[in-house]
This record gives sequence, C-alpha cells and structure tokens, in this order.
Amino acid sequence: MVDFQLTEEQLEIKRAVREFCEKEFKPELALELDKNEEFPLELYKKAAQLGFTCIAFPPEYGGQGYGTLEACLVVEEMCRADSSLGVAIMAGVFGSDLILEYGTEEQKEKYLPKLCKGEYISAAAFTEPNHGSDITRLDTVATKYGDEWWINGTKTFITNAPIADFVIVLAQTDTKVRPTYRGQTLFVIDKGTPGLEVTKLHNKMGIRCSVTGEVKLDNVKVTDWNIVGQLNRGFYHTIEFLDASRVAVAAQAVGMAQGAWEIAFKYAKQRTTFGVPIIQHQLIGCRLAELATKIEAARLLTYKAAWYVDRVREQIKKSGERKVDPMMPLMTSMAKLYASRVAVEATDFAIQTLGGYGYMGEYRVEKYHRDAKITEIYEGTSEIQLLTILQYLTRFY
Repeated sequence: MVDFQLTEEQLEIKRAVREFCEKEFKPELALELDKNEEFPLELYKKAAQLGFTCIAFPPEYGGQGYGTLEACLVVEEMCRADSSLGVAIMAGVFGSDLILEYGTEEQKEKYLPKLCKGEYISAAAFTEPNHGSDITRLDTVATKYGDEWWINGTKTFITNAPIADFVIVLAQTDTKVRPTYRGQTLFVIDKGTPGLEVTKLHNKMGIRCSVTGEVKLDNVKVTDWNIVGQLNRGFYHTIEFLDASRVAVAAQAVGMAQGAWEIAFKYAKQRTTFGVPIIQHQLIGCRLAELATKIEAARLLTYKAAWYVDRVREQIKKSGERKVDPMMPLMTSMAKLYASRVAVEATDFAIQTLGGYGYMGEYRVEKYHRDAKITEIYEGTSEIQLLTILQYLTRFY
C-alpha cells in the first residue's frame, strides 16, 4: 500500500521549522547578510541546538535519529522561508555524512557531537580548478613518506571552506593505477593544520550567505588516522555520498520554488490592472497554476528519492553490506534535475509577476531567483545528472 501522507511526527517537524523561521529569519537580516556575503552563524547555532541541522544523525552523537526524508522536510521549509539563509544553515554540516558513513569511531567521536551542537562547521573539498564536476581525475596528490602523508593541490568552489573547523579532502594516493579514480582517498584535515590555506571567494551571484572558498594544500602533513574510509576507495565513497546528498539540493530547490511562488501568488491576488486582480488575467493566473503543479511534482519526486535513500541505508544497516540499490542514484539525479529546473522557472516567473517590484531586493523574489540557479550547478550540474540518469537507464532497461 502506498501512502502519500506525511506522518503526524513529520508534520510536526515542518511546523517546528516554520515557527523557527518565522521568528528568526528577519527580512532585514537576510538582506544584510546577503549584501555582506556573511554566514548566519548565530542562526546556525540556534538551529543546531533545536536539532534541525543534524536531524538525521544518530542520537549517540547528538542527532535526532530521523532519516533523509525528515532532513529534506527541514531543508525545504528553511529554503521556503529564505533561500539563502536556508541553504547556509543546513549546509553547515556538509560533508560530515562521509565521517558518519565511513569514518572510524575515533573520528566520529571527535567531530560529530560538536557538529550536532553547532560548535563545528564542516566542509568537503572535491572540485578542482581544472576538472570541475569530473572528479575521476585529480591534481591534488597525497604522497606517503614514512608515517606521514604529504598533500599538495588546490580545491575550488568549496562550500564553508572559509569558516570550516575541518575539511574532508579527496586526493590521489596512487598515481599509477588506471583508471585513476581507483587510487583516490579521503582525508579529514583540521583547520589550522600547517600548509592548509583557505581564501574566501567573493561576488557570487546567489546563496551569498553560504560562504565559498578556495583551499590550497602545500605539503599538508597528516597520518593514516586522518583517512576517512578505505585507502584508495575515496572516489567510491564520494560518489555514494553524492548519490544520497544531492536529494537535499532537490529539497532546497523545492523550497525556493515554493517560497517565490507564494510571494507571486499573494501579489497577483492583490495587484489590480484594468480593474481586476492580475491573477484573473489568464496569462498570469494559468501560469501560476501550472507552476504550482510542477512544484508539487518536484516535491513528490524529491520525497520519493529521499525515501529510497532511507531504504538503502536501512538495508545496509541490517545486512552490514554496502550494496546500493541502483534506483537510489537514479531517483536522486532525477529529483535534483527536475526540482532545480522548476526552481529556476518558478523564481523567474515570480519576478515577472511582480514586474518592476520583482527586480527590487526588498521584494525578495530576485534573491530567490539568484539562489535557485546554483541548484542546477553544485553537487553535479544538470548535465551530469542527465548523464547519470542515462547511464542507469541504459544499464537496467
């Protein structure tokens, strides 16, 4: 039996997040932080203390013990309230799932409790200047000398890098193996480690409250303790992580689309031209109806993808084997692809509906549109999602 209704507990989570956002997401604060490209640190700490940022983490590390679907509900509600603040707060723990899924118990105990309390911010560094979404090839190399790994290279467009307390870096540890991705390894590196240099990137188009940086590694020295997961299995760990985490980007997109649509819908009912509210003009009213349909379709696709992630993780937990259902990456790619397209389309039309007012910052829809565009780019561009979908379709159909 298929049940499309959220449980009362899930609805209560949505209500709690909505109340938090209504109280804490002040429009003037959002505009100020967006202008200054500043991370909402105090809001992040408050959200963490309420259990929102690590809602899917196990209770033994300070999380709430819920699943990916509940995490997506939180992401959606926050991005509905404010696209930039929502992304920044919920991405404050980005990359930490790698430690949760593949890290040692010592690594989990060191990093996860402080993340759940809001005392730590994490980052994960995959993207490189010369390769972009193609992480099968890396210029960042880790070479072992005795008991130490010396890491050299550059990562770019790294979320949270300027403010992160630790960063998880994907590096080439075997330069001779072919294909090269079979020789990659993940390392967790603490802020302040000698040779680790972070530069903040400025003048982003959107999600300006979520700070982004470039990470340079110049003879950064770590040991085997810092390896996350298995040696030379970093690429596979990363792909499994992205297969699951991209559903959160779909949830971001759904929230952004919904938030902008609600502003446009309310405005269309109040604004009059030629003696009637503009929502009665079919070019506007019918378009809003069409977008409401697309947003709901994106939401259902996102929830289904989140359900697949939770089901796979439950199967792994029961069996002890990391065997991923191929439907999971297929569904998460579909969800991100479609939801991001809808977000860009919906936020664009929200501006059009408000006309000149939509172009002004205080009416917020222009920020939703600037923020929505990134959902088509990060954690795998739309083109990468199409290739992933095609790969699984040709393999299993």
